[in-house]
Amino acid sequence: MDEVERVAADEMDDELVEGWQRLTDEPDLRAVEAYRAQHERWPWQVTVAVAEFIREDPLETELRDGVVAALGSVPGVEGVHHEDREVWLVAGAPDGRALVAAVATFIDQLAPRAAAMLEEGS
Repeated sequence: MDEVERVAADEMDDELVEGWQRLTDEPDLRAVEAYRAQHERWPWQVTVAVAEFIREDPLETELRDGVVAALGSVPGVEGVHHEDREVWLVAGAPDGRALVAAVATFIDQLAPRAAAMLEEGS
C-alpha cells in the first residue's frame, strides 16, 4: 500500500479540523482521502477517486459495498452512509489514518479489475 499522510492544516478548508490522504502514483485508481469536520452526526467524509469512474455492475456494487465494509471494520465507526458517487460519510470517532488505510487496502484488491474496466472505457 502507498503511504498515508496527514493533510497540513493550511491545505484544508476552515471548517475542517483533520485530514488524511493516500499518496499514490495512480491517483485516479488508488487515491483515498478522509476529512473530519465539526459535524455531530457525520464528522468524517471519505472520498474514493476511482468510484467516480466505475459506473457498471457488478464492479460498481462491489465497490460501494466493499468501501462500506472497509469503513465499518475500523474501530470507532458507528455508521457509514454512501453520500454521493465517490463520497461516504462516517459517524463515530475513528482514527482518520485507519479509515484511509482500510479503504486503500480494499481498493488495492479491486484495482486490477477497475484498471481493466477503465482501460476498456477509454
